[in-house]
Order: sequence, then structure tokens, then C-alpha cells
Amino acid sequence: MRSRRRVLAVAVSATVVAGLGVLGITTAMAADAGPIKGLGGKCVDVAGANSANGTAVQLWDCNGTGAQRWTVDGQQIQALGKCLDVTAASAADGAKVQLYACNNSGAQKWSAQGGRLVNAGSGKCLDATGQSSASGTRLQIWTCTGAAGQTWQVPGATTAPTTAAPTATQPPATQPPATGVKKKGVSSWEFAGVAGGVKDVGAGWYYNWGTNNDKMPADAEFVPMIWDETVVTAANLAKVKTEGTTLLGFNEPDLNEQAKMPVQQALDLWPQLQGTGMRLGSPAVAYGGDTPGGWLDQFMTGARQRNLKVDFITLHWYGSDFSDAAVGQFMGYVKAVHDRYQLPIWVTEFGLMNFSGTPKFPNTAQITAFIRNATAQLQSAPYVERYAWFSLPAVGDSVDYGLYRDATTPTEAGKAYRSAGS
Repeated sequence: MRSRRRVLAVAVSATVVAGLGVLGITTAMAADAGPIKGLGGKCVDVAGANSANGTAVQLWDCNGTGAQRWTVDGQQIQALGKCLDVTAASAADGAKVQLYACNNSGAQKWSAQGGRLVNAGSGKCLDATGQSSASGTRLQIWTCTGAAGQTWQVPGATTAPTTAAPTATQPPATQPPATGVKKKGVSSWEFAGVAGGVKDVGAGWYYNWGTNNDKMPADAEFVPMIWDETVVTAANLAKVKTEGTTLLGFNEPDLNEQAKMPVQQALDLWPQLQGTGMRLGSPAVAYGGDTPGGWLDQFMTGARQRNLKVDFITLHWYGSDFSDAAVGQFMGYVKAVHDRYQLPIWVTEFGLMNFSGTPKFPNTAQITAFIRNATAQLQSAPYVERYAWFSLPAVGDSVDYGLYRDATTPTEAGKAYRSAGS
């Protein structure tokens, strides 16, 4: 089953291009007083409208009070007569921001760059902790990633192309995530029912582990992938740019039967993927994405050290426990990975399979219950940008877990997945 993907990814080939512009707010703006709006339409808020030094700054429902009226002048951000400040002038990821008496330090200097608010003292971005839009979410600084929790609308801002160059600690700017695209997608290899199945199941996007969809077009966004080092060619990198705005990285480089790539090799090749100018998903490890010192952890550490860009984390998950506990195990893993890297999550493969025991697959009641409950939680998790069931075809050896027997005939699993996100 998994070897099929390798054959497909290498066989499905390659070409082209799109000039990208990052839209954001200009750094030259009037010092208007008003709300700063972020994730979920929530406002930057001084907790309890308290002007004391050290008061927490958070997200809150917009209410028009003085605690949410900020003056942004291209240097400082002020409310209640005091400045937005990084606690202890820290440059560490996760350092909380607060209200503090203005002192002209780097910890209180902020510039608007491409829709982000970048702190001069650290070179890092104002960020909603955990990419959460819940009222009471503390604000912090974090390495600039382009995540939704780092996008801000400030008073007096106008929409214009940003010309600010990235700082030494800020990854190069990239396109923001596409808006209006459903979270729900599917993975698929080539079969007769691709186009019909993608449409009938209501997928907003799909991918095939390859660089193009020339042989399997469908009416949904196609997301290309660079499978492994053999696919990193000039022709393939040109091809993926013609396919869309987002690119998936290497496929399960931690497994011998998949991409099988040492971390250093992946890091060395990454600038070529980054050179496409597309949004980049991390290499998708088969397991252990939340493990300190694991393959993904080593890659992300190296990417930070080399100032390489990773816009979101790509994950795979398969559970061998077919009981009701499976959903909690799955979502616990997804959240743990998000909490570790503070980046949006794409789950590009997930399902229930026991690779080493019996039964190998769940029964109909188990798989449909898992799909209903897991997709409901994926839909509601603010840090999950997209997800894709493995896989669309229910033909040959995939009948036990696939979604469609042909273009219009869903399995019971397919019916459950079709209902997701609707």
C-alpha cells in the first residue's frame, strides 16, 4: 500500500511559475487610535483595563474600550498611556508581552511588516499563544512564520505590498494561507473515480504525493509535493510553481520504505524548495513529530539555525487502537506537535490501521465513528489548517479504508467523510 505512493510520486512528474506578492500593512501610517484585530477577529486587549506596569496583554472580544484603543506610529504601540513591551526585554520564543511605562527600549519598538508586528529588540513577531483565538489568550513574541496568529490589522493601516526586508531572525516572507479553502481534503493515487470522488466527497483540496495532477485533474485545489531528493530537479521545481501556491516537503523521510533521508540532507536541499517562493509544509514524518531530538525536531532546529522557512507542520498519523479512545490519541498527538513548534498543522494522512497485528483494519462501525468524531475535532481546532484522509480510492487492497469505489459510489467510510465539515 505505502510502496504504491513511492512509485506514483516518482512517476508523476513535473513544471512552472508564479510571481508572489505578500500583502500587508504599510510601515508608514498615521498614528490613529483604535483596535488591533487578530485571529478570529479578536482585539488586542489590556487585561482588566489595568494600566499598571506588567499588566498582561491578551486577545479579547472587541468592545471599544480604552483597553483596546492602541496608537500605532511605526515605532511604539501604546494604550492607556503606556507601551506594548516584551517582558524582561527577552528575545526568546514564547516571551510574553505586557503593558509597561514607555522607555524607548528595543523591547517596546515595533514595526509593521507584511501584516505582522515585528519587535525590534528581538526581530520576532507578535503572536497569539497556541494560535488560539479564545478570549484571554496571552500574546507573546515568536519567530515570524506567517501563521494566522501573527497577522494583525492595525488602526490607520492600508493594504499595500510590503517592501520591508526580513530581519536576520525572520524567515523570508511567503504567501499567507489561502482563504476560503475548506480544511477537508483527500490523498489519492490515480484511479478512474478521482474527479468524481473529489467532488462528491466535498474536498476543498487534494494531493497525490507528486509534483503535478496532469493525469488526475479534479475540481479542487491541487497541492504538489517533492517526495525525496530524487525529485529535487530544476524541471520539477519549475513545475510545482505552476500547480499552486503551496508545496509539501519530503514524504516520511524517517522511514526506509518511504523517502529515507538524513536530516542534514533534507536541510541542505530545503533552500531549493524555498526558492520556489511557495508556502512550505515541513517534511511529513511517519511518527514522533512531538519527540525531542526526533527526526522532525532535528529538522526544525536546523531550519531555525539556518534561517530556513517552514510555514506549517505536515503530519501523518495511524492508530492501531480501534476503540473510542482513538480520537483522543490522535488529537492529543496533533496538539502536542503544534504546541512544540507553534505552527499551523496540516494532517495529510490519517486513519486506523494495525500494521503489525490483527485485525489489521477496523470494522465499519469503528471506522465511521472515528471519522465523524475526528473530523469534528479537526474542524474546530484553530491550529489545524487542513487535513486529508488516507485515502480516496476504495479499490484493490484499499477497500477496507478507502472512501470511493468509483466516481459516485462511496463506502460507509466515504459517506461519513462526505459529511465532515458540511
